[in-house]
Amino acid sequence: MGIGKKLAFLLPFSLPLIVVVGESLGGIFQLALPLYVFGIIPFLDIIFGKDTQNPSQIEEEPLRSHIFLRWIPQVWVLCQLSLLFWALSRISNFSMGWTEFLLFALSVGITTGGIGITVAHELGHRSNKWEQFLAKILLLSVSYVHFFIEHNRGHHTHVATHGDPATSREGESFYKFFPRTLVGSFLSAWEIEWNTRKRKSQIPFSLKNEMVRLTFVQISVMGCVGLFFGKWAFCFFLLQSFFAFTLLELVNYIEHYGLVRQLNSNGKPEKVEPIHSWNQSSFLSNALLFHLQRHSDHHAHANRSYAILRHRPEAPELPFGYALMILIALVPPLWNHLMIPRLIEWKQRTSGLTYSQ
Repeated sequence: MGIGKKLAFLLPFSLPLIVVVGESLGGIFQLALPLYVFGIIPFLDIIFGKDTQNPSQIEEEPLRSHIFLRWIPQVWVLCQLSLLFWALSRISNFSMGWTEFLLFALSVGITTGGIGITVAHELGHRSNKWEQFLAKILLLSVSYVHFFIEHNRGHHTHVATHGDPATSREGESFYKFFPRTLVGSFLSAWEIEWNTRKRKSQIPFSLKNEMVRLTFVQISVMGCVGLFFGKWAFCFFLLQSFFAFTLLELVNYIEHYGLVRQLNSNGKPEKVEPIHSWNQSSFLSNALLFHLQRHSDHHAHANRSYAILRHRPEAPELPFGYALMILIALVPPLWNHLMIPRLIEWKQRTSGLTYSQ
């Protein structure tokens, strides 16, 4: 991986800067961040094109341990907390109209959700306890801390089955998927921890239950925001959280839409393979999202760091990067027009397919 590709992973830090500038200038400039993410980035994806190159086996270990690449997600945590503290302080000290309030929350939510939850996802898969702790901090800042449990121990087990609340189904619009995954993922996290405590002969509803602890901390964080910054900052915190986890669930909707693992002769789903996630190979948006769009390889090898995730040519490919696909997902007829033919082609192409590791 050349120096240019490494430096491209600094692109996420452009979002907080745009939020600060947009809010400071006010008015129409509040639209700067949404226009940047959902307009300029898709346009630049066309200019920069695809990136289908993979690191060689010799390059993998140096990239995995590269100090610059390893520290970028951790530095983001400080950046996001600083952005939130600044935003809450600004809400506390400056009056603004409803339109500016909503656009400010949207811009912050796109940042804390689009980048923050992506970083939390990356750090949450690390074996290092410090990095896992940072993942929880990020998720607490968007009121979605149960994702840490449900994603790692639920979604990765049940992905591409009807038992996974985070897998969208063929013909299911985002508006049907959203309430189902919100409720289902939260209940799934509780069920996972409840069953874990019972399996270890522990009292399920106790401080040994991580969902009990995380829920207590989440409520405490919300209370502290209201106590120290006031009621409007509290409302702002909840609103940016809503925008953040809505963005996450839009991405979840896109990543596995309609893809289903077949049942083996023993009645259990087949092994998760690269064909069970939609991929996208645009260079720029992959740099912005820490290679999240190389999602097939992530599910095949969940412990691979973002820097060494591989392009998988056998995986189904989305027509556009996540930013544009999110907008399309909000218009079900357009989504169906683009995705149903691709889903039919996927079913035909993957019949009897064997995979490489």
